[in-house]
This record gives sequence, structure tokens and C-alpha cells, in this order.
Amino acid sequence: MSLSLIALLLLVPLSLALAALHAAPLWLFAVGAAAIIPLGEWIRRATEQVAERAGPAIGGLLNVTFGNAAEFILALFVLRSGNVGVVKATITGSIIGNSLLGLGMAILAGSWGREKQTFNRERAGLLASLLILSVIALLLPALFDYTERGLVSIARAHLLDERLSLGVSVVLILVYAGNRYYTLVTHRDIFASADEEGSPTWSLTKSLTVLGAATIAVAVEAELVSTALEPTAQRLGLSLFFVGVIVLPLVGNAAEYASALYFARRDRMGLVMTISVGSSIQIALMTAPALVLGSYALGHPMDLVFGNPLELMAIAASAFVVNSIALDGETTWFEGAMLVSVYALLGLAFFFATPR
Repeated sequence: MSLSLIALLLLVPLSLALAALHAAPLWLFAVGAAAIIPLGEWIRRATEQVAERAGPAIGGLLNVTFGNAAEFILALFVLRSGNVGVVKATITGSIIGNSLLGLGMAILAGSWGREKQTFNRERAGLLASLLILSVIALLLPALFDYTERGLVSIARAHLLDERLSLGVSVVLILVYAGNRYYTLVTHRDIFASADEEGSPTWSLTKSLTVLGAATIAVAVEAELVSTALEPTAQRLGLSLFFVGVIVLPLVGNAAEYASALYFARRDRMGLVMTISVGSSIQIALMTAPALVLGSYALGHPMDLVFGNPLELMAIAASAFVVNSIALDGETTWFEGAMLVSVYALLGLAFFFATPR
């Protein structure tokens, strides 16, 4: 695994060479996006190594900061280019991708040769509850916008949307911080088994060096991808909405998918639920609010109003399906197939959706 990850890092200098040679945007996008995948895995590994040495409190903080670093950095550069709608689509795609596609594929892989797999119902129940909270928080600004636009001017409604989104973002970040404190401090005895993964094998110096270098490299690749985003979408005949909701999340979340598949084959479904559903929750409760707050510094203010009903329906559907699976504390291959099928159906709808 490490040798393949090291080999894939050759994509980084290759992408820089293509940029220097002014290669076609399609090639820059493809190679840059592919380079982000192994870089995201190196960030995840380095974060885990530092967290295991630092203890649960600092480890939890590192998880918040770097848990979805690849997606966050990529979204920041897309946001800086002014594609606010693509960033919102990426948020939607990351939530449903982890909850439906990532978890579904992991269940299918883990169920191969087994009748069923089990996991901690308390941990899964907390994750499902947080996912439902995420749905409520993301539905609220859209419903608020729909109500206010019939009562006040468009400019006033837009201002109210921004203010509400800022308030919601602060609340969501506080909820996420409370969740980390709850699971890592006050109720660690209940949830410890889901978070403990072993002893550190890297030195602290190596871990911090890899973490810093991989983060910088992701930023470089993210800038290349964001620059080539629109020309690539036009060249492939795809809408920016579809690229944002399907393509970019697949790139940013590939490391989580690989980890979920790995642990599912080792019958550690509790950890799989934490990786897959937990990543969706972190996107909704931490990454999305952080993007809203950061958008003002970038000069492209973003609210949490998802104007496409398909996005809201997709997020709600993923929360509903995951909650149903988490109730009994066990999974079978058919449940995995259903999750992947729901994702495929949503993907078809996003593909044929008319850009707004």
C-alpha cells in the first residue's frame, strides 16, 4: 500500500510539468484530481499518527482540522474562483457520497463470505442522530429563503440568508465541538473502541513533516483543478453542477472510501460507520460552516441556501437510509447494495438535471 501511494505521488510533479507546458485543461484537471487522492491518504495517515501520540483531546482537534483537509482545501480554491454553486454541490456530494456510496461499498466488501456484520448500536445511533441534525440545519436556510422572498425585496432576502447562514454555521461548529468532547472525554468509555486504532509507528517529526508537505501539495493541486474546472466541464459536456456534486467529492473522499473498504474486510464495521458516516457529519457540521465563514475572507460570500431541491432531497434521503441501517446494529450485503443503488439513482438525477 505504501509503495503504491509513493508511486502515485509522481502525479504531483507530472501535474506541475503539465501546467508549465500549458497543457490542455482536461489533462490538468485529470492529473491534478488524481494527485489529490494519494495526498489525501497521506494526510489521513499522518493525522492518525500524530493523534495517537497526542492523546484524545489533541487528537480530536487534529481530526477536526485535517479530517477532511483535501475536500476543504479543494473547496476553498473553487470558492476563490467564484464558483459558489459548485462548492455547495460539493458539500452535497460529499455528504451523500460518504453515507451512501462509501458505506454501501464497504458493506458489500465486508459482507463477502459472511452472513452479516455487527457494530456498536450506541455509536451508530449517535452518528445517525447527528446526520439528521445536519439535514435539519441544511434544510432550514432553504425554507427560510423560500418564506422571506415572498415578503421582502430580493436584496433584503439575500442579506437575511447570509446572516442566518452565519448564525447556523456558528451553532453547527459548536455542536460538532460538543460531539467531540462527548465522545472523547465525558463518555470515552462508551465510544473508545470505535476510536482506538493502535500504536503510532511513525516518529513525531516524520508525522508532522508528511502532514505539512501533503497539505501544501494538496493546495497546489487544488489550484490547478479549480483553474481547469470550467473548461474541463465544457470539454466533457458536463454541467458544473454535476462535476461539483459527483466528480469532485469522489476525488476528495477517495481516501475515506479506501479506508472503509479496508476495515470492512477485517470485520470492523464500527470503525467503518465512524469513517463513512462520521465524514459526512464532519462535512455538514464543520467543513460547510467553515467554508461559509471563510468565504467572506475570500471575497465571495456563501450562504447555506441550497437552491436545487434535488440537493436537499439527496441529503435527507441519505440520512433516512443510514438511520434505518443503524437501528439494528448489523449489516448484510443487500443493505450495502441498497445504499449504492440510492447513490446511483441520485447520480442519474444530477446528471440529467438542468443547470441553474
